[in-house]
Amino acid sequence: MKRLALGLGALLLMLAGCTSDIDELKQWMEQERKDAKPTVTPLLPPKKFLPQPYEAGAGVDPYSPQKLSVAIKQEAAQPNSLLTAEISRRKEPLEAYPLDSMAMVGSLMRDGRRHALLRVDNLLYPVKSGDYLGQNFGRVTKISETEITLREVVQDAAGEWIERTSTLQLQEKGR
Repeated sequence: MKRLALGLGALLLMLAGCTSDIDELKQWMEQERKDAKPTVTPLLPPKKFLPQPYEAGAGVDPYSPQKLSVAIKQEAAQPNSLLTAEISRRKEPLEAYPLDSMAMVGSLMRDGRRHALLRVDNLLYPVKSGDYLGQNFGRVTKISETEITLREVVQDAAGEWIERTSTLQLQEKGR
């Protein structure tokens, strides 16, 4: 009991000593509040919104398939365009898929010519030199044990049709 009384007495003495610190703190806070002068810039009133009717709806859609096909046909009609031969030929089945959806999974020799095996949508397709792949008029130019090299016809930044070389690498089993 004595210990409890001594502990309580010590606690009361400490609290009594803190009250002067608290009073001092309260006085300092009051002084700071009086001295503080907030500066708030007034808000500008909102601008009046005037709705405008949309008038371009009757215009020509620049991305319409008809307009794009006309542009490609016009480009192909030019005498030295790379697209001339590409537009007139019949499309092959693997031209419906982008190159990044294809994976080379193997190669084999048949009749003295190297063929590659491509996996597209979980189906295997044999490919030989001269076949077409991808959506950029890609034609297989070379097949090795580890890769397929093809020539694609693409538009550059200026809108000109140019050739570029792409490759499909042999994919390991874990991929």
